[in-house]
Amino acid sequence: MSNGKVLWGGVGTGKSLTVLAYYFTKLCPDEDKKDIYVITTAKKRDERDWEGEAAKFGISTVRELSSAGTIHVDSWNNVGKYVDVKDAYFVFDEQRVVGTGAWAKAFVKIARANAWNLLSATPGDTWMDYIPVFLANNLYKNKTQFIREHVVYAPYSRFPVIKRYMEVSTLERYRNMILVEMPFARHTKRHLEWVPVEYNEEKYKAAWKTRWNPYTDEPMQDVGELFRVVRRITGEAPQRLSKARELMKTHNRIIVFYNFNYELEELRKLRSEEVDVGEWNGQVKTPVPTSEKWVHLVQYAAGAEGWNCVATDAMVFYSPTYSYKNFEQAQGRIDRLNTDFVDLYYYVLTSKSPVDVGIRKSLEGKKHFNELDFVNNKYCFNAPDFMEGRDQEFMPKTKNK
Repeated sequence: MSNGKVLWGGVGTGKSLTVLAYYFTKLCPDEDKKDIYVITTAKKRDERDWEGEAAKFGISTVRELSSAGTIHVDSWNNVGKYVDVKDAYFVFDEQRVVGTGAWAKAFVKIARANAWNLLSATPGDTWMDYIPVFLANNLYKNKTQFIREHVVYAPYSRFPVIKRYMEVSTLERYRNMILVEMPFARHTKRHLEWVPVEYNEEKYKAAWKTRWNPYTDEPMQDVGELFRVVRRITGEAPQRLSKARELMKTHNRIIVFYNFNYELEELRKLRSEEVDVGEWNGQVKTPVPTSEKWVHLVQYAAGAEGWNCVATDAMVFYSPTYSYKNFEQAQGRIDRLNTDFVDLYYYVLTSKSPVDVGIRKSLEGKKHFNELDFVNNKYCFNAPDFMEGRDQEFMPKTKNK
Protein backbone atom coordinates (compact mmCIF):
# COMPACT_ATOMS: atom_id res chain seq x y z
CA MET A 1 0.00 0.00 0.00
CA SER A 2 1.12 3.50 -0.79
CA ASN A 3 -0.37 6.82 -1.83
CA GLY A 4 -2.64 6.76 -4.87
CA LYS A 5 -3.32 3.03 -4.87
CA VAL A 6 -6.66 1.27 -5.27
CA LEU A 7 -7.23 -1.39 -2.61
CA TRP A 8 -8.98 -4.08 -4.60
CA GLY A 9 -10.77 -6.73 -2.59
CA GLY A 10 -14.11 -8.48 -2.60
CA VAL A 11 -17.04 -7.21 -0.59
CA GLY A 12 -16.79 -8.02 3.10
CA THR A 13 -13.04 -8.59 3.08
CA GLY A 14 -12.11 -5.89 5.58
CA LYS A 15 -10.85 -3.14 3.27
CA SER A 16 -11.94 -0.48 5.76
CA LEU A 17 -9.83 -1.88 8.59
CA THR A 18 -6.89 -2.41 6.23
CA VAL A 19 -6.81 1.17 5.02
CA LEU A 20 -7.23 2.51 8.58
CA ALA A 21 -4.29 0.37 9.68
CA TYR A 22 -2.25 1.80 6.79
CA TYR A 23 -3.18 5.34 7.83
CA PHE A 24 -2.40 4.71 11.49
CA THR A 25 0.99 3.04 10.90
CA LYS A 26 2.28 4.96 7.89
CA LEU A 27 0.80 8.47 8.13
CA CYS A 28 0.41 9.03 11.86
CA PRO A 29 4.04 8.86 13.06
CA ASP A 30 4.57 12.30 11.51
CA GLU A 31 4.61 15.22 13.91
CA ASP A 32 1.85 16.84 11.90
CA LYS A 33 -0.76 14.08 11.95
CA LYS A 34 -3.01 14.28 8.92
CA ASP A 35 -6.76 14.42 9.35
CA ILE A 36 -8.60 11.61 7.57
CA TYR A 37 -11.58 12.30 5.30
CA VAL A 38 -13.75 9.36 4.27
CA ILE A 39 -16.06 9.76 1.27
CA THR A 40 -18.55 6.90 1.33
CA THR A 41 -22.21 6.07 0.75
CA ALA A 42 -24.92 8.05 2.54
CA LYS A 43 -26.03 4.89 4.35
CA LYS A 44 -22.56 4.20 5.78
CA ARG A 45 -22.23 7.84 6.78
CA ASP A 46 -25.59 7.89 8.56
CA GLU A 47 -24.96 4.60 10.35
CA ARG A 48 -21.48 5.79 11.42
CA ASP A 49 -19.79 2.58 10.31
CA TRP A 50 -16.46 4.29 9.69
CA GLU A 51 -16.37 6.00 13.08
CA GLY A 52 -16.88 2.60 14.69
CA GLU A 53 -14.00 1.06 12.75
CA ALA A 54 -11.75 4.07 13.45
CA ALA A 55 -12.43 3.82 17.19
CA LYS A 56 -10.59 0.47 17.19
CA PHE A 57 -7.41 2.45 16.44
CA GLY A 58 -8.22 5.24 18.89
CA ILE A 59 -9.13 7.62 16.06
CA SER A 60 -11.91 10.03 17.03
CA THR A 61 -13.95 12.83 15.53
CA VAL A 62 -12.65 15.03 18.39
CA ARG A 63 -8.98 15.99 18.17
CA GLU A 64 -8.40 16.00 21.92
CA LEU A 65 -9.64 12.41 22.15
CA SER A 66 -7.91 11.08 19.04
CA SER A 67 -4.65 9.16 18.97
CA ALA A 68 -4.09 10.49 15.45
CA GLY A 69 -5.79 13.09 13.31
CA THR A 70 -9.55 13.51 13.42
CA ILE A 71 -11.84 11.57 11.13
CA HIS A 72 -14.48 13.25 8.96
CA VAL A 73 -17.05 11.12 7.13
CA ASP A 74 -19.35 12.35 4.37
CA SER A 75 -21.21 11.01 1.34
CA TRP A 76 -20.31 11.14 -2.33
CA ASN A 77 -23.09 13.68 -2.87
CA ASN A 78 -21.02 16.18 -0.88
CA VAL A 79 -17.58 15.38 -2.29
CA GLY A 80 -17.45 18.82 -3.94
CA LYS A 81 -17.28 20.46 -0.50
CA TYR A 82 -13.73 19.15 0.00
CA VAL A 83 -11.99 20.22 -3.22
CA ASP A 84 -10.09 22.95 -1.34
CA VAL A 85 -8.81 20.68 1.45
CA LYS A 86 -5.05 20.18 1.32
CA ASP A 87 -2.45 18.06 3.13
CA ALA A 88 -4.95 15.54 4.48
CA TYR A 89 -5.61 11.85 3.86
CA PHE A 90 -8.68 10.87 1.85
CA VAL A 91 -10.30 7.45 1.64
CA PHE A 92 -12.73 7.08 -1.25
CA ASP A 93 -14.99 4.19 -0.27
CA GLU A 94 -16.91 2.40 -3.05
CA GLN A 95 -16.06 3.18 -6.67
CA ARG A 96 -17.88 6.36 -7.75
CA VAL A 97 -15.28 7.97 -9.98
CA VAL A 98 -16.16 6.44 -13.34
CA GLY A 99 -16.48 8.88 -16.22
CA THR A 100 -15.96 12.64 -16.25
CA GLY A 101 -18.86 13.91 -14.13
CA ALA A 102 -18.75 16.25 -11.15
CA TRP A 103 -17.74 13.50 -8.70
CA ALA A 104 -14.86 12.35 -10.90
CA LYS A 105 -13.61 15.93 -11.38
CA ALA A 106 -13.76 16.62 -7.64
CA PHE A 107 -11.95 13.34 -6.97
CA VAL A 108 -9.07 14.24 -9.29
CA LYS A 109 -8.69 17.72 -7.80
CA ILE A 110 -8.69 16.37 -4.23
CA ALA A 111 -6.30 13.52 -5.07
CA ARG A 112 -3.71 15.86 -6.59
CA ALA A 113 -3.53 17.90 -3.36
CA ASN A 114 -3.72 15.15 -0.72
CA ALA A 115 -2.69 11.62 0.15
CA TRP A 116 -5.42 9.19 -0.83
CA ASN A 117 -6.55 5.64 -1.45
CA LEU A 118 -9.62 4.21 -3.13
CA LEU A 119 -11.43 1.07 -1.98
CA SER A 120 -13.29 -1.03 -4.51
CA ALA A 121 -14.49 -4.56 -5.19
CA THR A 122 -15.06 -3.70 -8.86
CA PRO A 123 -12.50 -1.06 -9.90
CA GLY A 124 -13.40 -0.91 -13.58
CA ASP A 125 -15.05 -2.76 -16.45
CA THR A 126 -13.39 -0.87 -19.33
CA TRP A 127 -10.25 1.19 -19.76
CA MET A 128 -12.38 4.33 -19.87
CA ASP A 129 -13.42 3.61 -16.26
CA TYR A 130 -9.80 4.02 -15.17
CA ILE A 131 -9.36 7.53 -16.58
CA PRO A 132 -10.04 9.40 -13.26
CA VAL A 133 -7.62 7.15 -11.33
CA PHE A 134 -4.95 7.54 -14.02
CA LEU A 135 -5.42 11.33 -13.94
CA ALA A 136 -5.25 11.38 -10.13
CA ASN A 137 -1.88 9.59 -10.36
CA ASN A 138 -0.66 12.14 -12.93
CA LEU A 139 -0.18 9.45 -15.56
CA TYR A 140 -2.08 11.64 -18.02
CA LYS A 141 -2.66 15.36 -18.05
CA ASN A 142 -6.35 15.10 -18.98
CA LYS A 143 -8.94 12.90 -20.67
CA THR A 144 -8.06 14.33 -24.09
CA GLN A 145 -4.51 13.02 -23.83
CA PHE A 146 -5.74 9.57 -22.77
CA ILE A 147 -8.14 9.35 -25.73
CA ARG A 148 -5.52 10.63 -28.19
CA GLU A 149 -3.03 7.97 -27.10
CA HIS A 150 -5.29 4.97 -26.53
CA VAL A 151 -8.77 5.19 -28.07
CA VAL A 152 -9.93 4.52 -31.64
CA TYR A 153 -13.57 5.39 -32.31
CA ALA A 154 -15.70 3.63 -34.92
CA PRO A 155 -16.28 5.81 -37.99
CA TYR A 156 -19.68 6.90 -39.28
CA SER A 157 -21.53 6.19 -36.03
CA ARG A 158 -24.31 8.41 -34.69
CA PHE A 159 -22.67 8.52 -31.25
CA PRO A 160 -19.14 7.76 -29.98
CA VAL A 161 -18.49 4.01 -30.16
CA ILE A 162 -15.06 2.71 -29.16
CA LYS A 163 -13.74 0.35 -31.82
CA ARG A 164 -10.52 -0.64 -30.05
CA TYR A 165 -7.80 0.50 -27.65
CA MET A 166 -4.17 1.20 -28.58
CA GLU A 167 -1.07 0.56 -26.46
CA VAL A 168 -2.97 -1.83 -24.21
CA SER A 169 0.27 -3.10 -22.70
CA THR A 170 0.88 0.39 -21.28
CA LEU A 171 -2.62 0.51 -19.82
CA GLU A 172 -2.14 -2.91 -18.24
CA ARG A 173 1.16 -1.81 -16.72
CA TYR A 174 -0.47 1.31 -15.25
CA ARG A 175 -3.40 -0.70 -13.90
CA ASN A 176 -1.14 -3.29 -12.29
CA MET A 177 0.90 -0.48 -10.76
CA ILE A 178 -2.18 1.14 -9.19
CA LEU A 179 -4.21 -1.88 -8.04
CA VAL A 180 -3.30 -3.53 -4.74
CA GLU A 181 -5.07 -6.87 -4.62
CA MET A 182 -6.33 -8.03 -1.26
CA PRO A 183 -6.51 -11.83 -1.49
CA PHE A 184 -8.18 -13.79 1.25
CA ALA A 185 -9.72 -17.19 1.85
CA ARG A 186 -13.48 -17.05 2.33
CA HIS A 187 -15.08 -19.56 4.63
CA THR A 188 -18.35 -19.13 2.73
CA LYS A 189 -19.50 -20.83 -0.44
CA ARG A 190 -21.90 -19.14 -2.84
CA HIS A 191 -24.62 -21.14 -4.56
CA LEU A 192 -26.06 -19.15 -7.46
CA GLU A 193 -29.20 -20.56 -9.07
CA TRP A 194 -31.03 -19.13 -12.08
CA VAL A 195 -34.69 -19.91 -11.37
CA PRO A 196 -36.82 -20.13 -14.55
CA VAL A 197 -40.12 -18.23 -14.63
CA GLU A 198 -42.66 -17.63 -17.38
CA TYR A 199 -43.51 -14.41 -19.23
CA ASN A 200 -46.20 -13.19 -21.62
CA GLU A 201 -44.45 -13.91 -24.92
CA GLU A 202 -47.31 -12.70 -27.13
CA LYS A 203 -47.57 -9.34 -25.36
CA TYR A 204 -43.77 -8.96 -25.42
CA LYS A 205 -43.51 -9.57 -29.17
CA ALA A 206 -46.41 -7.23 -29.90
CA ALA A 207 -44.79 -4.37 -27.97
CA TRP A 208 -41.42 -4.96 -29.62
CA LYS A 209 -42.73 -5.11 -33.18
CA THR A 210 -45.34 -2.35 -33.07
CA ARG A 211 -43.46 0.00 -30.73
CA TRP A 212 -46.80 0.63 -29.03
CA ASN A 213 -46.88 1.14 -25.25
CA PRO A 214 -49.76 -0.98 -23.88
CA TYR A 215 -49.64 0.85 -20.52
CA THR A 216 -50.12 4.36 -21.91
CA ASP A 217 -51.83 3.37 -25.19
CA GLU A 218 -49.41 5.61 -27.07
CA PRO A 219 -46.48 5.07 -29.44
CA MET A 220 -43.09 4.69 -27.73
CA GLN A 221 -40.75 7.63 -28.00
CA ASP A 222 -37.30 6.03 -27.78
CA VAL A 223 -35.29 2.90 -27.06
CA GLY A 224 -35.34 3.61 -23.34
CA GLU A 225 -39.13 3.46 -23.26
CA LEU A 226 -39.09 0.27 -25.32
CA PHE A 227 -36.92 -1.46 -22.76
CA ARG A 228 -38.95 -0.16 -19.84
CA VAL A 229 -42.06 -1.65 -21.44
CA VAL A 230 -40.61 -5.08 -22.30
CA ARG A 231 -38.99 -5.35 -18.86
CA ARG A 232 -42.32 -4.55 -17.24
CA ILE A 233 -44.09 -7.14 -19.39
CA THR A 234 -41.42 -9.65 -18.39
CA GLY A 235 -41.42 -8.72 -14.71
CA GLU A 236 -45.18 -8.68 -14.19
CA ALA A 237 -45.58 -12.42 -14.73
CA PRO A 238 -47.48 -13.77 -11.68
CA GLN A 239 -45.12 -16.72 -11.44
CA ARG A 240 -42.34 -14.50 -10.07
CA LEU A 241 -44.26 -13.79 -6.88
CA SER A 242 -45.22 -17.47 -6.64
CA LYS A 243 -41.56 -18.47 -6.87
CA ALA A 244 -40.70 -15.98 -4.12
CA ARG A 245 -43.36 -17.56 -1.90
CA GLU A 246 -41.95 -21.02 -2.58
CA LEU A 247 -38.47 -19.89 -1.57
CA MET A 248 -39.88 -18.48 1.67
CA LYS A 249 -40.84 -22.02 2.61
CA THR A 250 -37.18 -23.03 2.33
CA HIS A 251 -35.65 -19.96 3.99
CA ASN A 252 -37.25 -18.14 6.91
CA ARG A 253 -35.27 -14.95 6.33
CA ILE A 254 -34.74 -13.61 2.81
CA ILE A 255 -33.40 -10.40 1.26
CA VAL A 256 -35.14 -9.60 -2.04
CA PHE A 257 -33.58 -7.22 -4.56
CA TYR A 258 -35.79 -5.55 -7.16
CA ASN A 259 -35.61 -2.73 -9.74
CA PHE A 260 -38.96 -1.02 -10.18
CA ASN A 261 -41.82 0.35 -8.08
CA TYR A 262 -44.42 -1.90 -9.72
CA GLU A 263 -42.35 -4.87 -8.56
CA LEU A 264 -42.36 -3.44 -5.04
CA GLU A 265 -46.16 -3.28 -5.09
CA GLU A 266 -46.29 -6.98 -5.90
CA LEU A 267 -43.63 -7.90 -3.34
CA ARG A 268 -45.53 -6.14 -0.56
CA LYS A 269 -48.11 -8.93 -0.91
CA LEU A 270 -45.61 -11.21 0.82
CA ARG A 271 -46.47 -9.53 4.13
CA SER A 272 -48.62 -11.66 6.43
CA GLU A 273 -49.20 -12.33 10.12
CA GLU A 274 -46.29 -14.76 10.10
CA VAL A 275 -43.93 -12.75 7.89
CA ASP A 276 -42.53 -9.28 8.61
CA VAL A 277 -41.60 -7.19 5.58
CA GLY A 278 -38.97 -4.45 5.68
CA GLU A 279 -38.14 -2.02 2.86
CA TRP A 280 -35.11 -0.06 1.74
CA ASN A 281 -35.55 2.25 -1.24
CA GLY A 282 -35.52 5.92 -2.15
CA GLN A 283 -38.65 6.68 -0.11
CA VAL A 284 -38.81 4.11 2.70
CA LYS A 285 -35.88 3.03 4.84
CA THR A 286 -36.73 0.50 7.52
CA PRO A 287 -34.13 -1.63 9.31
CA VAL A 288 -33.79 -5.32 8.59
CA PRO A 289 -36.54 -7.13 10.55
CA THR A 290 -35.48 -9.07 13.63
CA SER A 291 -38.37 -11.52 13.87
CA GLU A 292 -38.09 -15.25 13.26
CA LYS A 293 -39.49 -15.01 9.72
CA TRP A 294 -39.00 -11.97 7.51
CA VAL A 295 -38.45 -10.57 4.02
CA HIS A 296 -36.40 -7.43 3.40
CA LEU A 297 -37.20 -5.69 0.09
CA VAL A 298 -34.22 -3.73 -1.24
CA GLN A 299 -34.05 -1.64 -4.40
CA TYR A 300 -30.76 -2.02 -6.29
CA ALA A 301 -30.27 1.73 -6.69
CA ALA A 302 -30.64 2.38 -2.96
CA GLY A 303 -29.14 -0.67 -1.28
CA ALA A 304 -26.80 -2.67 -3.50
CA GLU A 305 -23.85 -1.59 -1.35
CA GLY A 306 -22.87 0.11 1.89
CA TRP A 307 -24.53 -2.22 4.43
CA ASN A 308 -24.43 -5.82 5.54
CA CYS A 309 -26.62 -8.48 7.10
CA VAL A 310 -25.33 -11.69 8.69
CA ALA A 311 -28.74 -12.85 9.93
CA THR A 312 -29.63 -14.72 6.75
CA ASP A 313 -28.06 -17.02 4.19
CA ALA A 314 -30.53 -16.40 1.33
CA MET A 315 -31.09 -13.71 -1.27
CA VAL A 316 -33.59 -13.48 -4.14
CA PHE A 317 -33.09 -11.30 -7.21
CA TYR A 318 -36.70 -10.70 -8.19
CA SER A 319 -35.52 -9.12 -11.43
CA PRO A 320 -31.92 -9.01 -12.66
CA THR A 321 -29.98 -5.75 -12.77
CA TYR A 322 -28.24 -4.36 -15.84
CA SER A 323 -25.07 -3.76 -13.82
CA TYR A 324 -22.63 -6.55 -13.00
CA LYS A 325 -21.14 -4.27 -10.37
CA ASN A 326 -24.52 -3.94 -8.61
CA PHE A 327 -25.05 -7.69 -8.95
CA GLU A 328 -21.72 -8.47 -7.29
CA GLN A 329 -22.10 -5.80 -4.62
CA ALA A 330 -25.62 -6.98 -3.75
CA GLN A 331 -24.41 -10.56 -3.22
CA GLY A 332 -21.80 -9.25 -0.82
CA ARG A 333 -24.41 -7.91 1.60
CA ILE A 334 -24.66 -11.36 3.21
CA ASP A 335 -21.22 -12.70 2.28
CA ARG A 336 -19.22 -11.19 5.15
CA LEU A 337 -16.21 -12.33 7.09
CA ASN A 338 -18.22 -12.34 10.32
CA THR A 339 -21.17 -14.41 9.08
CA ASP A 340 -21.82 -17.73 10.83
CA PHE A 341 -23.16 -19.26 7.63
CA VAL A 342 -20.99 -21.33 5.30
CA ASP A 343 -23.41 -21.97 2.42
CA LEU A 344 -25.04 -18.88 0.95
CA TYR A 345 -27.93 -19.18 -1.52
CA TYR A 346 -28.69 -16.73 -4.33
CA TYR A 347 -31.76 -17.17 -6.51
CA VAL A 348 -32.11 -15.12 -9.71
CA LEU A 349 -35.62 -15.19 -11.17
CA THR A 350 -35.27 -15.08 -14.94
CA SER A 351 -37.37 -15.93 -17.98
CA LYS A 352 -36.71 -16.92 -21.58
CA SER A 353 -37.65 -13.46 -22.77
CA PRO A 354 -34.95 -11.99 -25.02
CA VAL A 355 -34.20 -9.14 -22.60
CA ASP A 356 -33.74 -11.53 -19.65
CA VAL A 357 -31.54 -13.80 -21.78
CA GLY A 358 -29.42 -10.81 -22.80
CA ILE A 359 -29.06 -9.58 -19.21
CA ARG A 360 -28.11 -13.05 -17.99
CA LYS A 361 -25.45 -13.39 -20.69
CA SER A 362 -23.96 -10.02 -19.69
CA LEU A 363 -23.92 -10.82 -15.97
CA GLU A 364 -22.39 -14.25 -16.51
CA GLY A 365 -19.72 -12.57 -18.63
CA LYS A 366 -19.14 -10.03 -15.82
CA LYS A 367 -20.28 -7.17 -18.04
CA HIS A 368 -22.92 -4.45 -17.96
CA PHE A 369 -25.99 -4.98 -20.12
CA ASN A 370 -26.14 -2.43 -22.95
CA GLU A 371 -29.53 -1.75 -24.52
CA LEU A 372 -28.26 -0.48 -27.88
CA ASP A 373 -25.92 -3.44 -28.31
CA PHE A 374 -28.81 -5.73 -27.48
CA VAL A 375 -31.09 -4.14 -30.10
CA ASN A 376 -28.65 -5.12 -32.84
CA ASN A 377 -27.68 -8.61 -31.71
CA LYS A 378 -29.12 -12.09 -32.04
CA TYR A 379 -31.20 -11.99 -28.85
CA CYS A 380 -33.93 -9.95 -30.51
CA PHE A 381 -35.78 -13.13 -31.52
CA ASN A 382 -33.24 -13.71 -34.34
CA ALA A 383 -35.64 -11.73 -36.49
CA PRO A 384 -34.11 -8.88 -38.54
CA ASP A 385 -37.58 -7.48 -39.28
CA PHE A 386 -37.71 -6.28 -35.65
CA MET A 387 -35.32 -3.50 -36.66
CA GLU A 388 -36.16 -3.33 -40.35
CA GLY A 389 -34.90 -0.10 -41.85
CA ARG A 390 -34.10 1.41 -38.44
CA ASP A 391 -30.38 0.67 -37.83
CA GLN A 392 -29.65 2.41 -34.51
CA GLU A 393 -32.35 5.02 -35.00
CA PHE A 394 -35.58 4.47 -33.14
CA MET A 395 -38.67 4.99 -35.32
CA PRO A 396 -41.92 4.11 -33.51
CA LYS A 397 -44.80 2.89 -35.56
CA THR A 398 -48.28 4.31 -35.25
CA LYS A 399 -51.40 2.34 -34.60
CA ASN A 400 -54.93 2.82 -35.88
CA LYS A 401 -57.44 3.11 -33.10
